[in-house]
Amino acid sequence: MIEIATDKTFHDNRKDKHSSDAGQGWYYYRTRFAMPIYEGERKTDTYNIYSACLLVNCALNGNLYLYDLVDIKKEASTPLKNYEIAKW
Repeated sequence: MIEIATDKTFHDNRKDKHSSDAGQGWYYYRTRFAMPIYEGERKTDTYNIYSACLLVNCALNGNLYLYDLVDIKKEASTPLKNYEIAKW
């Protein structure tokens, strides 16, 4: 998810409580991921695709830390097969 993240945007802290862990603000990235579909205990060949926003805090020392995964939305109404994900 992190390697394929795009659309990096920066935001300053909105709340004082985050000034200790995200002293230099926040980065937001758009990303996608797939989750397999199960029938009972058996994994099928199909996957549901989701889009989400990665929330990364930028500490005072310059290090970046993954803080949260938010705004998760299911993308496709039709699940993808294994061979379609390989092309993705």
